[in-house]
Amino acid sequence: MIHFAFFLKNFKSSQNKKILQEIYDFNFRQIELSIREIGYGDQSINKKMKDYINLFHKIITDIHLWDKLENGEKLIRFSQLLFNFNKLDNLVVYFDRFNKDLSKKTLNSYIKSVINS
Repeated sequence: MIHFAFFLKNFKSSQNKKILQEIYDFNFRQIELSIREIGYGDQSINKKMKDYINLFHKIITDIHLWDKLENGEKLIRFSQLLFNFNKLDNLVVYFDRFNKDLSKKTLNSYIKSVINS
């Protein structure tokens, strides 16, 4: 979910709005299908999906200003998302690089092979 949040953050624009909504819907449909395959009932699925969507939107909020945050603030935000994770500083470095790599490419470069399939 964290990767997807960075993906949306980097490519959010009015011209990408429709395709990003389709990607968002697809991802959460896949999560719901996975939960169904595990064997959860409809009520449990609704609760789980609500939890996942709320978590995802918290992640989006936490990384919204990622580029302007100091490393200490990034560590705090990850520590609130990931309990008992030992190497948060490595995770911050990883997502700094991931975010930078995303910003070097266009949305089309990531989805063109998927659309052509």
